[in-house]
Amino acid sequence: MAGTIITLEDLQNFKQELLTDLEKILSQRQTTPARKWLKSHEVRRLLTLSPGTLQTLRINGTLPFTKIGGVIFYDYDDIQKMIESNKSNRDFPSRKNNPWRNV
Repeated sequence: MAGTIITLEDLQNFKQELLTDLEKILSQRQTTPARKWLKSHEVRRLLTLSPGTLQTLRINGTLPFTKIGGVIFYDYDDIQKMIESNKSNRDFPSRKNNPWRNV
């Protein structure tokens, strides 16, 4: 049986590849939930909303939902669309009023 010699450099390369793969997996996990459909308590935790605010988003049609039995489900893609559609640039100075424009 032939043996393979593993050097310290081989171990360091393996460690770096492993850390890179783990970072990639963790970053994907943080941006995308494990499931497509989320329950109300999951959406409240994700968006840091009160139950009343979430109910208001449902009532005024801002956030679509599906109710099955007594459980309300929200599509993760709909949550993303709602956030994107409500994005605003009002906190950023306009380019012509920006003193750092020419820097």
